[in-house]
Amino acid sequence: MSPLQSLRKPLFLLALIVLCVVLLAELGVAVAAPLLGRSTGAVGWGIPCLALLDGQLVFTALLMAAPLVFPERITGRIQGLATLIVSLLLLLGCLAAGVAAIGLLMLLIGLLLALPFGPIAYAAMGYATFPTGAAATTLGLLMTGKLISSGALVMAHQRFLENRGLILLIATSLLATIIVSFLHGMVPGFLVSVTDLIAALIVVILAAVWVIVSLVFSIIAVIKAVA
Repeated sequence: MSPLQSLRKPLFLLALIVLCVVLLAELGVAVAAPLLGRSTGAVGWGIPCLALLDGQLVFTALLMAAPLVFPERITGRIQGLATLIVSLLLLLGCLAAGVAAIGLLMLLIGLLLALPFGPIAYAAMGYATFPTGAAATTLGLLMTGKLISSGALVMAHQRFLENRGLILLIATSLLATIIVSFLHGMVPGFLVSVTDLIAALIVVILAAVWVIVSLVFSIIAVIKAVA
């Protein structure tokens, strides 16, 4: 019996759906900010940047699901090219998010050090009132979703535990969520906007490392397919 035939499809589908919901929730924080009349920075960068990691997790799950819908000979040919395209897009996202977060972090630190009017401007821009309660609730729900999806994947097929890349990517995603939550809670409320940006940069670095690894392997796969 092949791995696909022994796959518990309902559990795998549950894992995929939950992962997609988690990703949409992370992206929704950034999308909802303008609708609420606030800048993205004022509602947090850490949570939206998690999408750079979890986007890779969702894409990996979709690649695993592709043979369930399409013939393996087709998915085998396009997998390398699809990974290359997605990796390039995510790398651009990491670069853009990293540059923007560094710029804003330098601005906020400069304002806090520019006494006496800098902190006033910092507060007037909304950065002194970071929504820590809403962020903590969101992070808790995201962590729950990630744990549920991870458990469903393992129960869908125990051989997923042998996929070291998948397990390490899941572990990195969970670690990144913990880092964001920890940095939100380690300082007084008016400084959380600063530590949130630090968390965002850490998440971007973690995501960029995984993107580069995927990019290298996808280039090798494309070269082998063409040769």
